[in-house]
Amino acid sequence: MGRSPGQTAVLRELWDGRIWSARATVVVRDDEDSRILFTPYDTTVMVACDEDGRELRIPTDRWVLRPSDRHARHVLSFAWPSEAYAIIAMWDPSWRFRLWYVNVEDPLRATPIGFDTTECFLDVVIEPDLATWRWKDEDELAEAVSRGLVSRERAAVFREAADRGRRRAMAREHPFDRDWSSWRPDPSWPLPELPPGWDVV
Repeated sequence: MGRSPGQTAVLRELWDGRIWSARATVVVRDDEDSRILFTPYDTTVMVACDEDGRELRIPTDRWVLRPSDRHARHVLSFAWPSEAYAIIAMWDPSWRFRLWYVNVEDPLRATPIGFDTTECFLDVVIEPDLATWRWKDEDELAEAVSRGLVSRERAAVFREAADRGRRRAMAREHPFDRDWSSWRPDPSWPLPELPPGWDVV
């Protein structure tokens, strides 16, 4: 059984068995077909940082988790059990719709507190009208390959997943055949918070 709408679910990105980032989300939908998660703009997000507190973009041997000061958008994330990407809608704090985003990641794995995945470096940014797009973080993927974190073959798989997600959104396949820019969360939903044990894998 999936989680009910309005429940909190912790979404964690792992790298090499360790937590790379963690955020509390609100479940919008969780069933065998798809998982839709909402993160309000003022939610605490824990991110990987070096010992000086600078946020890391590429995994290293050591990192610490600290609250990010960059999470200034409402985020609605769509994921599917068989796809290695999520398609994300983003609004600014005043609910002006900003963009669509294809985040290449492993399919979400259910945990007792939410879902785990692994970030795959490459992303796609799509304009709000779903008409134009651009690659994002190609340099980070290239660096990950040069460091030996992923193979060139895996990098090609990531690119294929990103392109599948891009085509799905831009073709307005369900659920993108409706206008999501006016979507708003149920006002009765509480602000999600990371529960005790969020940092235990």
